[in-house]
Amino acid sequence: MTSAEVVAEFRPAWWLRGSHRQTVWRSLFGRGPAPPYRRERFETSDGDFVDLDWFGSGGRSGDRPLVIVLHGLEGSSRSPYVPGLLREAARRGWDGVAMNFRSCSGEMNRRPRFYHSGETADLDEVLSSLIHHRPGRSIGLVGTSLGGNVLLKWLGEREDKVPEAVRAAVAVSVPFDLAAAAYQVDHGLSRIYGRRFLRTLKEKALAKARLYPGLLDPDEVAAIRSFAVFDDRVTALLHGFSSGRDYWTRASATPWLAAIRKPTLLINASDDPFLPAACLPHDAAARSHWIKTEFTLRGGHAGFVEGWRPGAVSYWIDRRAMAFLDSVVCTKGRTGPAP
Repeated sequence: MTSAEVVAEFRPAWWLRGSHRQTVWRSLFGRGPAPPYRRERFETSDGDFVDLDWFGSGGRSGDRPLVIVLHGLEGSSRSPYVPGLLREAARRGWDGVAMNFRSCSGEMNRRPRFYHSGETADLDEVLSSLIHHRPGRSIGLVGTSLGGNVLLKWLGEREDKVPEAVRAAVAVSVPFDLAAAAYQVDHGLSRIYGRRFLRTLKEKALAKARLYPGLLDPDEVAAIRSFAVFDDRVTALLHGFSSGRDYWTRASATPWLAAIRKPTLLINASDDPFLPAACLPHDAAARSHWIKTEFTLRGGHAGFVEGWRPGAVSYWIDRRAMAFLDSVVCTKGRTGPAP
């Protein structure tokens, strides 16, 4: 693969029309065999941990570029889009590692808090450690949904102080406006997603209430029926925000885009059921020399399913994300804006 490779635009499967079908297809039918991960536990500076799942050579090949993948809300390294992207990375000669956010690796984390859309400290620590212990590697990052929001906020926070080893980033299906996204998943057909997230989020909050008596009111948590109320009563309380709206305002990715100083590709579908199309950051991205956007008409949320029949499916997003990273990393000496 070289930077000269041309990747075709997304062409949604004709038999998989509609944003919801595109959104749910991969989670229902795209899992495939369990990925051959090698797990590494990373101890954080506050006495907690995050689990890293290595793919390919397991990070042992020092001359191969490395892609770090961040999953979405209540996902993990086993969410279908994660091993799919890591397999595409391995095909192109990259090593890969998926970072599981706190409480998402199959084991509850130790501290009272877990994770949220604006939590960037763990990513910063993990990256610093990987760069220190694996010097000389070129690194690309891919974040999907919540993971994409975390990635963009981290890039914006660090501005021109992002480590040189980090060459480029791709953010997919990002909920750029968290207030609008919370409203979206609480209304209409999108409520099916909000209810699914609420079920596991409430289970985690109740587990925290048992581990830390007085931290949360279990009856109040059990009574929550909307995503917005959960953010107001739980996410904000556990993570130091004054309210859900304060959390949405401070954690949303869009205000951080202007500060990004690494080649970054934003991929979202206009029919994403998690975010109104009006919230896509066309203007903010257009003002940046570092950001490239590919906002497609179709694709749903982290779907982007192609193929002429159900038995011949491919996922455009895997190829597109890795092609972009290749276009930067495989062009020696590239340090400028997005190609």
